[in-house]
Amino acid sequence: MSKLRQNKEFTEFRKERGNMLLSRKNQLLLEFSFWNEPVPRDGPNIYELRSYQLRPGTMIEWGNYWARAIRFRQDSNEAVGGFFSQIGQLYMVHHLWAYKDLQTREDIRNAAWHKPGWDELVYYTVPLIQEMESRIMIPLKISPLQ
Repeated sequence: MSKLRQNKEFTEFRKERGNMLLSRKNQLLLEFSFWNEPVPRDGPNIYELRSYQLRPGTMIEWGNYWARAIRFRQDSNEAVGGFFSQIGQLYMVHHLWAYKDLQTREDIRNAAWHKPGWDELVYYTVPLIQEMESRIMIPLKISPLQ
């Protein structure tokens, strides 16, 4: 960083970038051991990033339920990765899912409800959540996740 601070181009870039930012948050995440490791995918795909703010003290309980729940969501190879925060906003969980399109997303998510046991796992995990968010993302051409 000290070398970069001496670079005039870099300092000008940081100043311009700073004028465009409204806010910024950083997190250090670890991968859940029971989830598949993210691997490059053929596309085109869209990605859904589901983020959950858990109630403090519930991470182990969440992880135990999702270690079983992930089996319900791997039929179509849509599970990309599952992560939890270690630094930054704590008790945050992020799930990344791949789908061909929004209709496929809806079909796969609806099909999970027809599998015995899925509804029970959702029933027990929902009370652990304080807040949740879903974002649909389209990969750039340079992304290994197409």
